[in-house]
Amino acid sequence: MARQNMSKTAIKPAGAELLTLRVVRQERISRHFARVTVGGEELRRFTPMGFDQWFRLFLPVGDDSLSRVPARLTAMSYMKLLTVSKTHRPVLRNYSVRAFRPEQLELDVDFVLHGSPEDGTAGPAATWAQTCAPGDPVALLDEGVGFNPGPALGEVRLVTDESGLPAVAGILRSLPADARGHALIELPDKDDRQDLPAPDGVTVDWLVRDSGAAPGALALRTATDLALPSGPFYGWVVGESALPTGLRRHWVAYGVPKEHIMFCGYWRMGRH
Repeated sequence: MARQNMSKTAIKPAGAELLTLRVVRQERISRHFARVTVGGEELRRFTPMGFDQWFRLFLPVGDDSLSRVPARLTAMSYMKLLTVSKTHRPVLRNYSVRAFRPEQLELDVDFVLHGSPEDGTAGPAATWAQTCAPGDPVALLDEGVGFNPGPALGEVRLVTDESGLPAVAGILRSLPADARGHALIELPDKDDRQDLPAPDGVTVDWLVRDSGAAPGALALRTATDLALPSGPFYGWVVGESALPTGLRRHWVAYGVPKEHIMFCGYWRMGRH
């Protein structure tokens, strides 16, 4: 993740531990999204926290690569992992919980797809999401939630590009029924819209950018043009790094306290 203040707002899980799971199924749910469902007995040790709960996802690159994943990811263990050659080092990416079904011991992970595995233009995670098969191993390390408003903040404002759609879905699903606010979600295609149940007081607007436009630019422009709530609110913005840094700068310039904002660059243009 790029520039962010998530470490200051985060609620960490009480005792996260590395979980080794297996792919249950994978499906293409829209033009730019694939969903991979993982499961296994070790999910009994997973604690659902709702909202924008996220985790480190370790994807195998060989038969024994997941055996090199540390039980806990500290600065030292991460540096040690980086000393492993790329041919044996698992791919590490951060993802949000799209859905968790404890009765079935299943967890859904949605992947944004750009490029193609066939011509090598897709990144390693997007390639894995489209080529994995039932039974394939994967490892997960829970990191908790970043959405953490104070009790006195009456409204929420959620802004993201497609990379934050799963997190927004989790937040909307977890908000109390009397919550009020506004969610802006930018997508590359209108067919990527998903059914997102939300409290009656929270408006969800979908923004479809023009082909070739910079991801996040439309969401940033729309959010900065939108009048701010009359009272205190909690701002949550994620996506391509220019979106959260730009919108945070705008909100702060208009007097929103920094501690009322959670911003995080989920990705950066030019990097897989």
